[in-house]
Amino acid sequence: MSKEVSPNQDLVQRRQENIGRYFWRAHRAFVAISVRKLAAHGHPGLSMAHTTLLPHIDTGGTRITVLAKRMGVTKQAVGHLVADLVEKGYLISTTDPTDRRAVLVTFTDLGWRFLQNAYEIKGEIETEFIDILGQERFDQLRDTLTDLLIHIEDEKDIIE
Repeated sequence: MSKEVSPNQDLVQRRQENIGRYFWRAHRAFVAISVRKLAAHGHPGLSMAHTTLLPHIDTGGTRITVLAKRMGVTKQAVGHLVADLVEKGYLISTTDPTDRRAVLVTFTDLGWRFLQNAYEIKGEIETEFIDILGQERFDQLRDTLTDLLIHIEDEKDIIE
C-alpha cells in the first residue's frame, strides 16, 4: 500500500526545504549559540532580541529611529528593547544633542564588555563550524554567501 501525499503535505515539505528557511534556521541557531556563550561569559539574562539589537548600535551612539530601520521593526519595539538593556546596564538612553526630539542610545562599560565578548565568541563559533565542515568547506560557504550578498546589493537598505 503506497502512502499518498496530499497537495498540502507537498507544499509544507517544499516550504521546509526552502533556502530562505535554511538561512533563517542557521541564523537562529547562530544567535542561540551566541546567547548561551554570552551567558557563560558573564552576560546572563540576554535574549535573542537583545543580542540582535546590540550590534546595530554604532560606537558613537545611534538613534532609536535608525535602530528600528536597521532591524526592520517598529520604534516602539526598539524602545522596549532599549529600555530593558538600559535597566540591565548595557545601554544609556539620552536626548540626542544634535536633535532634542531624538533619543540617542550609547554603550555603558558593560555594553562595551559585551561587544568585546561577542567578538571573541564569534571567533569561537567560527572555529566550531570549521571543526564541523573543515576549513575548505567553511571557506567555500563564506565565499558563496559573499557572492550571493554582492548580487543582492539592491537590498542594501534592508541589510544595513
